[in-house]
Amino acid sequence: MRDRAWVLSIALAVLVADQVTKLIVIASMDIHASIPVIDGFLALTHVRNSGAAFGLFSGAPAGPVRAGLIIVSVLAVVLIWAYAREGWHEPRIVVAFGMILGGALGNLVDRLRLHEVVDFIDVYWGKYHWPSFNVADTAITIGAMTLFIAMARHNETEEPAPALAEASDDTVGDAPAREPSAKEQPAEDVAGTS
Repeated sequence: MRDRAWVLSIALAVLVADQVTKLIVIASMDIHASIPVIDGFLALTHVRNSGAAFGLFSGAPAGPVRAGLIIVSVLAVVLIWAYAREGWHEPRIVVAFGMILGGALGNLVDRLRLHEVVDFIDVYWGKYHWPSFNVADTAITIGAMTLFIAMARHNETEEPAPALAEASDDTVGDAPAREPSAKEQPAEDVAGTS
């Protein structure tokens, strides 16, 4: 129960941070306006994404893409909540679930409210630009990487299965070896017993 409370608290914090930063961008910047933060590397640029993450499917018809992305977002929220209910007690996994859930909810709110997602973090090097993203995308990415690392380490530290004890001629483990059936005995042994 406590793990779910933490997941919800972290998700709520991510959701609030995501929506507040998007509201600030919407209120203070025109679409496609840009404010340099680190010259030649980072800028705040107000863009809208009607497609999936990193602009995927942005050229496709808006209605079906939007409906599909809403369905996928709702399914992601349900799956994350279902996993969180299983009671992962490792703090990294709880934080990861909270970040992914909060990010998924942040972008879902945009899709339901605006029919597109507000992106504003623009990372670039010279003429090469990484697709713009937002706080929700950042939380999802960090949460997914944290979850992957935590689960990989969990699998590495699991105790290996104990090796089977070597069986002696008379026993397998603590059980006596069974006698071979008539079908398994060599023909001369069967003939000798008749």
